[in-house]
Amino acid sequence: MQKVKTFEKITQYDVISQTEGNICSDMAGEKVMLSIKNGKYYNLGETGGDIWDMIINPIEVNAIVENLVIQYEVNQEECEGQVLSFLEELLEQDLIKKSK
Repeated sequence: MQKVKTFEKITQYDVISQTEGNICSDMAGEKVMLSIKNGKYYNLGETGGDIWDMIINPIEVNAIVENLVIQYEVNQEECEGQVLSFLEELLEQDLIKKSK
């Protein structure tokens, strides 16, 4: 029987950090990663790479959004939605962990 994975939501108040076992490299301005745990490659892109660099140490999602709003001069609400979506994808792939 196949194990059904439950989808976990991330909020702006969650504290996020990288899980161990990922090898990252910069390629032409984008960050690519190999997960040793699941044997998959990921292209995080430029902005995803910036987020990945921010979550080396535990950080609140709000702080990630604030940094990106300043860095990219984007709308706070749109940025938050995209960051939450991106982090939920990383969480689903067991590439990050969250805590309150």
